[in-house]
Amino acid sequence: MSNPAIEVSQPSPPPFRWRETTVAQRRTVVAAGLGWMLDAFDVLLYSIVLATLMRQFGMSKSTAGLLNTLTLVASAIGSFGFGLLADRFGRRRMLSLSILTYSIFTFACGFSGSITMLAVFRFLLGLGMGGEWNSGATLVAETWPSAWRGRALGIVQSSWAIGYALAAVVAGVVLRYASWRWVFFVGVLPAAITLWIQHGVPEPAVWQSHIGHRPSRSERKKLWRGCFPRLLALLLMNTFGMFAWWGLFTWIPAYLVLPAASGGRNFSALGFTAFLVVLNLCGMLPGYLLFGVFADRFGRKRTVILYLALAAASVPLFASARRPGLILLTAGVAAFFGTGFFTGSGVIGSELFPTAIRATALGVSYNAARGLSALAPFAIGAIGETHGLSWGFAACAVAFALAAVSATLLPETRGTELG
Repeated sequence: MSNPAIEVSQPSPPPFRWRETTVAQRRTVVAAGLGWMLDAFDVLLYSIVLATLMRQFGMSKSTAGLLNTLTLVASAIGSFGFGLLADRFGRRRMLSLSILTYSIFTFACGFSGSITMLAVFRFLLGLGMGGEWNSGATLVAETWPSAWRGRALGIVQSSWAIGYALAAVVAGVVLRYASWRWVFFVGVLPAAITLWIQHGVPEPAVWQSHIGHRPSRSERKKLWRGCFPRLLALLLMNTFGMFAWWGLFTWIPAYLVLPAASGGRNFSALGFTAFLVVLNLCGMLPGYLLFGVFADRFGRKRTVILYLALAAASVPLFASARRPGLILLTAGVAAFFGTGFFTGSGVIGSELFPTAIRATALGVSYNAARGLSALAPFAIGAIGETHGLSWGFAACAVAFALAAVSATLLPETRGTELG
């Protein structure tokens, strides 16, 4: 089987113009972006009602964090299963099925009558979460040329911020007029887009060209052995980065609304919603988009190391901030760098692995990291109970720094054409 890189060069990329892209390229970005946006939408619904659920079911911070840990473990399992299916049956099909999975079981969370029921539904929706990312990222990576791939995946990743902001607004409105259960009921809406994806989005030509001559079992083993060092380096970077991200952003909503006596910042409901909207649209969104621009121009490896290092430096500033304006500023900087680096994970991962195993390898590198970092919400919650959430956030800064060190082990992949 061929190496994933047919040719690697470092020319200056041509100017990016949306109108010069093909219909297939535009549709894959929209499909993957919608899937990722609505994945974020469903994920944040839990974080937003977390304080309410803790009161409803008498949960401690450790137990509440453990439920999110369970979802992340499920996402690791789902990524592997959906990845194998995407490599065999198509990226588009598995993107649709994964969206359907997390939508249905987010809806089911609204019927939970106990912590056990909620845990089961959170696990099942996690399977869909895991499959969505690698199916969508592979779909886009195989449709777009190297010169614009960073920007395309940056657009897809940026939709996560839009989904987060949308969830904050929708949940804020729903909670004003109804119970927390209706917040989860709203989570079924993403299922509607699967009909369009199935009928309006084409499978990548790169994948279709491999359908007729899939590798044998021995050839696949050889591919996996050849990719293992690169896979391990990317997995380490993602694991440390995700530990930091899930630990930080699972607990930011509760951190903002908890009273000062409990280590929080005592934000009002209106101030809390506005904070999350600004954090996502002014922090996460440009962080994702600009990573793609920087990576296409200056290289993937250099950009991802810089983002992770600056994320590590900004989190302690957020944890020590007391005034609302300073909290928002430092949180925005942490969100810009600490979230934006995920674009790099998708771009680098798609360029490291051959088509025959791309979706599976990409899923392992990303969602296995979710599983390995799954203790983050629990660990940060446990630290928050004993020492305060500010100290928990300090642990997140250390994890970002370790992710930056791990990124130095990766090769530069700018200029890689997929084949």
